[in-house]
Amino acid sequence: MMKSVEAIAEEILSREGGYVNDPDDPGGATNFGVTIGTMRRLRLDLDGDGRVTTADVRALDRRQAKEIFIRDYFERPRIGELPEALQASVFDMYVNAGAAAIEILQRLLRDMGQAITVDGIIGPRTIEAARIAFATAPNHLADAYGIARRNYYYALADRRPGSRKYARRRDGGKGGWIARAEEFIAPRYHLTADEHARRVAVWG
Repeated sequence: MMKSVEAIAEEILSREGGYVNDPDDPGGATNFGVTIGTMRRLRLDLDGDGRVTTADVRALDRRQAKEIFIRDYFERPRIGELPEALQASVFDMYVNAGAAAIEILQRLLRDMGQAITVDGIIGPRTIEAARIAFATAPNHLADAYGIARRNYYYALADRRPGSRKYARRRDGGKGGWIARAEEFIAPRYHLTADEHARRVAVWG
């Protein structure tokens, strides 16, 4: 039985943790996975000073973040209209990477032969393509999406050295991004420590 969207949102909140303002994170100040950019877009001036600043990000509480997740990261992008097997992973990735979560899915669907546009928007064609893909490979689509997520993170770290700490720990092991993607992949498709080390060896 599929978990409720509320349960999935709670799990995402736990993964995201509390307030951080990492200079290597292009999203800027973040609390429970909600960025200052999102709060400005939603006009969440929590302290009432007429501006949305890091103080407002700090003031965001878990309940408010959960409401944002469900309304703006699940319902608004129409993730609930995708096959159930995809929803938790796409929802989690949308919180983490915005429209890139949908673009990853759309590229995967194109690779599976579906003629759709990669635009980061879930519309009728993407929904239908996802349903066809799931009917074709019901036991593999979720793993394929999770693997595509993992590949996206590695490629992002390839391009952006400041982000490599999210993909590789100080001790060389899998960083948070990779571990997060693999939470949605069957264990048989997880990379071994050696495979991960070979993948990141080019980073020095």
